[in-house]
Amino acid sequence: MPCTSLRAFGALAATAAAVLALSACSSTPSGEGSSGGDVTLSYAIWDENQKPAMEDIAAAFTEENPNVTIDIQVTPTKEYWTKLQTAASGGAAADVFWMNGPNFQLYASNGQLAPLDDSAIDPADYPEALAELYTFDGKLYGAPKDFDTVALWYNTALFDAAGVEYPTADWTWDDLKDAAKKLTDPAKGQYGIAASQYGQENYYNSIAQAGGEVVSADGTESGYGSGEALEGIELWTDLIASGSSPTAQQLTDTNPEDFFLSGKVAMFQNGSWAAGAYADNADIGGSVNVAPLSAGPEGNQSVIHGLANVANAKSPHLEEAKAFAAFASGEQAAKIQAETGTVIPAFNGTQQAWVDALPQYDLQVYIDALDTAVPYPVSKNTSAWTSIESEVLSQVWSGAVSPKDGLQDLAEQMQAALDAEQE
Repeated sequence: MPCTSLRAFGALAATAAAVLALSACSSTPSGEGSSGGDVTLSYAIWDENQKPAMEDIAAAFTEENPNVTIDIQVTPTKEYWTKLQTAASGGAAADVFWMNGPNFQLYASNGQLAPLDDSAIDPADYPEALAELYTFDGKLYGAPKDFDTVALWYNTALFDAAGVEYPTADWTWDDLKDAAKKLTDPAKGQYGIAASQYGQENYYNSIAQAGGEVVSADGTESGYGSGEALEGIELWTDLIASGSSPTAQQLTDTNPEDFFLSGKVAMFQNGSWAAGAYADNADIGGSVNVAPLSAGPEGNQSVIHGLANVANAKSPHLEEAKAFAAFASGEQAAKIQAETGTVIPAFNGTQQAWVDALPQYDLQVYIDALDTAVPYPVSKNTSAWTSIESEVLSQVWSGAVSPKDGLQDLAEQMQAALDAEQE
């Protein structure tokens, strides 16, 4: 993104893009800094639950590199991006930090991240879609750390009571809709499924399953104007219209997942991060399981997302920062992560420990989803159009506008935002 040309699409997106672009125009150290003596690298993360594993990874790195100490800095997600944006604009971001897909291209395109292609990282060691997510202009800037895919959770007790067979790997959308109808009991306030307005968990997947895309692979073209995108959206709006799901207003008034946790919804699509929380839930932990997503016209694709370790391009210890980013996403670090059971490590061949951590559930479905996974939809400034997406689709979900009209409007507004990114 040129340093002198920025277009505002929303307050937060505009501010983030502006400060990053301005900081990219400032001078940066030439060459890769390395003190040659004792070094302390700051490592910014946002999940306190993962801190113990990150500490073990840091200790393992220091064992191999005695002159390098890792200072782990935890900032809750709510404040993380604001803090990072402010620090990056002043050239004072952490030496190594966590990055996600929606924000990646904004930071990479503004010179905030150091390419890691020369850091002994082989993209083939990671799921292809995840490596693609953290590649910009042909260079890998993010070392994949973990990943999440999406699957279908279901309440076995409700299925048994209704005499409905459990979901299987060969389920189609028709099977999903048929089961949702049979599991709905208005007298009990019970619904077959929660058709929540969730992108990653719901309609990003169904759009791909219909053969469509949210945004083109190069992040320049909206996919919402296609018939395939319409089909993917209508899967969910039809479930609401048929009464098989709570209404959009009900799903606004009550967290959609709470319907599932309280036994009022029989099926709920969710990411792999939910497994541990469900296992620990005394109310439903023993009466739920998970199955693959049901297949649409083109298959049962799941959106894959995951975090990456990135190196601050302006780090005074760039050589060490790049080395640690690579190590923290390597095989040894992945095994440490897997043993905690909190996330699925991205390094291929290390996921089995995560599956084995909760043997009561068929968690292998999340790993198998890699075979047909599609990358989380992003562009240079993802937040510039996701705010539009949320606003327009809320009208579609509520029935205020038809899916066809809503998606046409969304495609036009989103395209304008994408075009502005390229200016």
